[in-house]
Amino acid sequence: MNWTLSLCAVFALSVLNVAPAQTQLRGHGGPVRGLAVSPDGKSALSGSFDTAAIRWSLATETAQQVLRFHSDAVNAVAFLRDGRMVTAGADARIAVWTAGRQQPDRIFEGHHGPIVALAVSPDGARLASASWDHTVRLWSLAGGAPRVLEGHTQNVNGVAFAPEGKSLVSVGYDRKLRVWPLAGGAPATITLPSPLNAVAIAPDGEIATGGADGRLRFVTRESKEAGEVQAGSTPVTALAISPDGTLIAAAEIGGTVAVVNRKARIVARTLVGSGSPVWSVAFLPDNTTLLTGSADGIIRRWNARTGDPIGSSLKGTAADPLAAYAGDRGAEVFRACVACHTLSEKEVQRAGPTLAGLYGRRIASLPDYHFSDALKRMNIIWTPETVSKLFEIGPNAYTPGTKMPEQRIGSPEDRKALTDFLARATAK
Repeated sequence: MNWTLSLCAVFALSVLNVAPAQTQLRGHGGPVRGLAVSPDGKSALSGSFDTAAIRWSLATETAQQVLRFHSDAVNAVAFLRDGRMVTAGADARIAVWTAGRQQPDRIFEGHHGPIVALAVSPDGARLASASWDHTVRLWSLAGGAPRVLEGHTQNVNGVAFAPEGKSLVSVGYDRKLRVWPLAGGAPATITLPSPLNAVAIAPDGEIATGGADGRLRFVTRESKEAGEVQAGSTPVTALAISPDGTLIAAAEIGGTVAVVNRKARIVARTLVGSGSPVWSVAFLPDNTTLLTGSADGIIRRWNARTGDPIGSSLKGTAADPLAAYAGDRGAEVFRACVACHTLSEKEVQRAGPTLAGLYGRRIASLPDYHFSDALKRMNIIWTPETVSKLFEIGPNAYTPGTKMPEQRIGSPEDRKALTDFLARATAK
């Protein structure tokens, strides 16, 4: 399935209990594909199509660290019980991080296709990964070769450990839900009516899985079907269950999140953000606060029990970095770029490279930033003329292989205002 093409789908929904989003964390330059919350509820971790992961402080509402290692989209993230972080991506690699360190502590390799989901075992000793190479892999965090679970015939899209830690559940585009006994032996397999994109398990062991038909289906811990809910009219992309097991958040490509009362099997309310696809969801330990990650690169915070957005306007930095340039036309043109790029090395780095000292610098030459091999092979020097050309014909045409979101500036006057502004604002 081509997920990047499906990002373009936008649907208008008319539903009851709709709440518009007001609050947000900005910092990514592409769809937020993965979300996780630390065990203490103080931090969040996000992974994006822009190849970066960001560790956020939920108390100060700021980006604390940008993790750069993957050469492709970061599709899945997780926190370990000891506070370390895990990221996995379309480059088929898994990285384990300690907060504050610029490089991973450990790298796991073995998959032959994009990794799209992660799960941490209840005892914190193992990691499970789901991949489009049709396999699930079990990794010991103490080291050693992974255990490979084979049987799916198409992309494996979701994986989750049972709460007692004795089994693992995987779901895939082949419509199969498999319950793998971790002690060994053949998995129990259920075939459901729709391709399956996500799975989550409640504290009592009940399994919930979301399909391409917009339905949420339930399976008992004994692998028996136990009902369903129509979460929406578009494919379910991600699931999260509140720690107390009462609520399920089902994200959709159509841009909404259905909050489902699990016991009553009803949609209690529907959250609507910007209308762009929602790719990730995560509950905080309070059983009420929900984070959602969208294709517009924004993370929103909600009260899942009321449907209300909560918090202040979260920008990822303490103040508007362009406040000093009020009234500057070039700064206003640049505002579309500020979510990914800083103008100064003193600012907290975002998903894209800093633009400090931009002019005169060769493309893909900034130290300590992971650029694609395609960009490294180019011989572009950034000048007002080359920056203008970048936005005249678009990043995909001028710098093939870039992860920069496609955008053009049609007005020559606006391009000139932007390049003049960058000359002033990025000079060291």
